Amino acid sequence: MAHVVSSLDQPSNYKDSQTRVDRQRQNDLLAKSTTLYIGNLSFYTTEEQIYELFTKCASPEDGGGIKRIIMGLDRNTRTPCGFCFVEYYTHTEALASMRYVSGTKLDERIIRCDLDLGYKEGRQFGRGKSGGQVRDEHRQDYDPGRGGWGAQAQRLEIERRREVEERYADAQDGPGAVAGGGEDWKQEHNTSPGKTLKRGRSPEDDDNERSVSKATFLATGF
Repeated sequence: MAHVVSSLDQPSNYKDSQTRVDRQRQNDLLAKSTTLYIGNLSFYTTEEQIYELFTKCASPEDGGGIKRIIMGLDRNTRTPCGFCFVEYYTHTEALASMRYVSGTKLDERIIRCDLDLGYKEGRQFGRGKSGGQVRDEHRQDYDPGRGGWGAQAQRLEIERRREVEERYADAQDGPGAVAGGGEDWKQEHNTSPGKTLKRGRSPEDDDNERSVSKATFLATGF
């Protein structure tokens, strides 16, 4: 069975493209690493929530504990973008988190833990074109915990709306444009604000009035 079930505290085969070390050197560093990379976080998960969860694998009685937490940030907005680094004092604590925390739920999301070579300044920022993580750049599904649609899909939707607005504006200004709500007519003809416009009398109105008066006289004698 040992060859069938993989160990839960083994690092993945992921290699940071910006790390200038070969695979063997990376494996040697990971064998002593005290830092974890935590992925698939909600944008709304706080540092306090992460601390509370990962403290469960800390061993303060053995001189351990969480040394620091570095939240992953959008490069442009400086807001959380779904990952973080958790740095322990001992390698044993990092392995315990991989074994017991990775694959569990935090804010209704299954989070991933992986051993990391160690945090360096600048790694807290997303590497996607839009400032966030690369995985959210091309994502086509709607994920409310990670900002809704993927960044590329959002850009396409914004461009589509802009084109619709431009076509609508051209239709209003061009030949055959649909008339407005009558405001121009009101401004042109209502030269006396506060007064109600009346229709002028016509000859037909005078004839009708005389006919009514004659009929009334014949019927009443007045």
